Amino acid sequence: MKKPSSKIREEITRLQEQLKQAESRDAERIGRIALKTGLGDMEIEESQLQTAFEELAARFRKGAFQNPKSTAPVSAGGPSGQRGEG
Repeated sequence: MKKPSSKIREEITRLQEQLKQAESRDAERIGRIALKTGLGDMEIEESQLQTAFEELAARFRKGAFQNPKSTAPVSAGGPSGQRGEG
């Protein structure tokens, strides 16, 4: 059974609104993280920042940031290898 074109247009409109909301959530999340790292205080050209984000995304896609599987437990007190000795 075929959908009438008016129903398809309504569905497209609804999906476009969902996409807009999802993109806004993603932008807010990434923006909050960028501000926490201090990027908001730096004077960086948008093109440079976009290039840096593209490089970062490529590293994630390649799996460069995946945690290696380890059987050794990591203490909650800090990174492994630190024992508080001074």
